[in-house]
Formats: sequence, C-alpha cells, structure tokens
Amino acid sequence: MNIRNRVMALLSMLVFALTASNALADNYSFTGNFNRDNDVQLFNFTVGADTTVTLRTWSYAGGTNAAGNLVASGGFDPILALFNSSGLFIDDNDDGGSFVPADAASGARYDTFLTSFLHAGTYTVAISQYDNFANGPYLSDGFVRDGVANEWFREHYLDTSGLYRDSHWAFDIENVQAASPVPEPSTLILLAAGLASLGYIRRRSSK
Repeated sequence: MNIRNRVMALLSMLVFALTASNALADNYSFTGNFNRDNDVQLFNFTVGADTTVTLRTWSYAGGTNAAGNLVASGGFDPILALFNSSGLFIDDNDDGGSFVPADAASGARYDTFLTSFLHAGTYTVAISQYDNFANGPYLSDGFVRDGVANEWFREHYLDTSGLYRDSHWAFDIENVQAASPVPEPSTLILLAAGLASLGYIRRRSSK
C-alpha cells in the first residue's frame, strides 16, 4: 500500500463523511478480487450512534452473506484491521474461530469475525491476506508486506495449510449507517472534483 494510496484513503474518508446520508443502521455486503498477494482493500463506514458493529468475511469457507447471496469457498486466508477517523489502529482479527464455518477442503476456520463497540463516527477497515498485518499504530504506517518485493509473498494465495486458494474476497459490514469501498485513486479524484464543483455552483447560486 503506497503513500499515494494512503493519501487517497484519507481523502476518500473525507468525501465519504460529507456524502453519508442519515439512513438507519443496515448491513452491507461487498465482493471482489485481489490482483496480487499483498493487495489491501479498504472500506469506509459510518456509525450513526454508539453501537456494536460486526465485520466478517465469507470467502475462505463460503456461506450466505448479509445480502442473502451465496459466496463460494476457496478464497485466500483473510485478515482485517480496524481504524478510527484519525487513522488510529483500533483492533484486528485473523481467524474467526467458532464464529465462522470450517472450510470443506482444509478444515480450517480462517474467515475473519470481529465485533466492536464503536462510538458515532467514521471508520476504516482493511482486508488483506495473512500475514500482511497493519504496521500500526496508524493506517498511514502501511502494512507488513508492502512493496514490490512482496507482491507474491504467499506464492499466489497459498495458505498455511498448504493449499492454493484463489483471489476472491467477500466481506460484510453489519449494523452501520453507511459503508463503501475506498475507490481507486483516479475515481476518487474525479468524485472530489465533482463535489468541489457542486459546492462552487451552490455558492454562486446563493449570491
């Protein structure tokens, strides 16, 4: 996760906070694929009032996500890290234990499962592959496996049980006001420019 992407993550959090609605708490499901072993997928979410939030993956052992969709097994061994609006590390999770199903192929319970009582505000959660943990104490400090030399540190999604997995991930964020993946840098820049233009138009029309 390079410096440019970290800056984009902070900018995305600002844009996300400005555009989040006053919706009631809900569950959000996301799916996607990594391009290389050391990728990190970031999500921003908003908590409208002090509450317990659940963060979990489905892609290692498979199952039915919060949206009611069946997720295939066979994904890489995921880990997650949670940060507050200042980018300060809060908690992480490697394996969900008895809270997640066992994979049919490996027998391992490697999907993540984390519940955390959070105050109202905006947060960021990162999904990465074991053992690409956050360096901490801030998101801007990056991750253990950052850098070109570590792009294939798991030899194409090889897990610790000795099985080759694939690149897909599936992630739920439950009981939050709003949630979205952090966009690619180019998309985020366009969105920020659009919001700035909208603000300018509003100022002009109010004169």
